[in-house]
Amino acid sequence: MLKRLSPLERFEQLVATYEPMLRAAFIEAIDDIRSNIVLRRVVERLERGDINGAIAAMNLDEAAFRPLDEAIRQAFNGGGVATVEGMPTLRDPSGHRVVVRWDARNLAAEQWLRDHSSQLIINIVADQQNSIRVALSEGLARGDNPTRTALNVVGRVNAVTTRREGGVIGLTTAQSEYVARARQELLTGEPDQLKRYLERSRRDKRFDRTVTAAVRDGKSIPLEFVNRIVGRYSDNLLKLRADTIGLHETFAALGASKDIAFRQQIERGNIRADLVTKTWKHTPQEKPRMQHVAMQGQKVQFDQPFIAPDGTEIPYPHAPGVPARHTLGCKCFCEYKIDFTARLVR
Repeated sequence: MLKRLSPLERFEQLVATYEPMLRAAFIEAIDDIRSNIVLRRVVERLERGDINGAIAAMNLDEAAFRPLDEAIRQAFNGGGVATVEGMPTLRDPSGHRVVVRWDARNLAAEQWLRDHSSQLIINIVADQQNSIRVALSEGLARGDNPTRTALNVVGRVNAVTTRREGGVIGLTTAQSEYVARARQELLTGEPDQLKRYLERSRRDKRFDRTVTAAVRDGKSIPLEFVNRIVGRYSDNLLKLRADTIGLHETFAALGASKDIAFRQQIERGNIRADLVTKTWKHTPQEKPRMQHVAMQGQKVQFDQPFIAPDGTEIPYPHAPGVPARHTLGCKCFCEYKIDFTARLVR
């Protein structure tokens, strides 16, 4: 006999299915952008001082992120189907079984997908253009030649894999600044700056011996080694970005689809809204949000928001418009229940 999965187990199963897919889709989009960059075109524009032209030559457009858009769609629809399949058997007043289905073409479903995906990709592209503009401007102002400036942004080709690695494409503006500071720390050759680099949590520790030797011997690290060290640091930051997007977007899609799936049944008259309750479920983490720990077990009616200790109203975890302090890295979910006892009494 097959074991009936608990709501937490069903949710974890969905996350395990879609989070890797979303993470891989983001990396696929970044790899596509980097592999299609013609370095010569970027360098030619930088030689003319045309930074906007250099950015345009990288083809950082929204179409490159269609894999991410499609992965979000799959997670959203998968969550909706799973929610409907997990609903208890519903019957009409005559005792006949009510057929419930997930409608991906429902207005609310299509609007969430359209608004969420498009805004996410617009924000990613805009942030990319801004971080690259800063990196190119600072590189030229520092006196780096156009080729070095371009390579520090788009990455260098690995002779073995023939793929570009390092650079700042795919990183947030803040992460791009981390890369720039790490490069400067390594290039100075000053012990205190090199030690500061060794404090970076996302560094590739395989190079620590090289940096430590430079501190001990008071020698500069050759530029070639600096490029390799910074390249791996950048790649680790890109992985962190992919992990963050994979987690956040998976939880956002699953949370929205579950809420909309219940709303669809309410609108069709299959369920009454006043008989549906939501319960906040906190997932234990190494560094939990204490506010969300305090919200564990909080129960509200379907159309009522949860109230965080700081007063923030949250329709459900990762709902649109909820401040980032309550969403980024959050692994909480919402459990919906239909009060059949109350339905029978009424």
